[in-house]
Amino acid sequence: MTAASDALAVRLRPLLPKGLAEKAMFGGIGFMLDGNMLVATTANGDLLVRIDPEKMEAALARPGTSRMQMGSRTMSGFVAVDPDALPDAAALKDWIATARAYVRSLPPK
Repeated sequence: MTAASDALAVRLRPLLPKGLAEKAMFGGIGFMLDGNMLVATTANGDLLVRIDPEKMEAALARPGTSRMQMGSRTMSGFVAVDPDALPDAAALKDWIATARAYVRSLPPK
């Protein structure tokens, strides 16, 4: 983990639903709901958000977002949110709610 990842995780924890599992991933911390990634921090401090694929274009239209990249591969169903687009708890809560609405529709792993 990095200082940027840890700083974002500290901001996220009080806003997340209770009982989520935490898992090291992407150089940061993934927060898992029923075994599915809800959100994650990255080594550079981005927030990774699980998105309903049908709502991907709307998510990408928001400021500071991009498609999640794993090496040269683009990951569908995930967006990366730049730290500058997360100025306050309200911004984090909005992304958490977006992710949670979709992840709750997925079967547990």
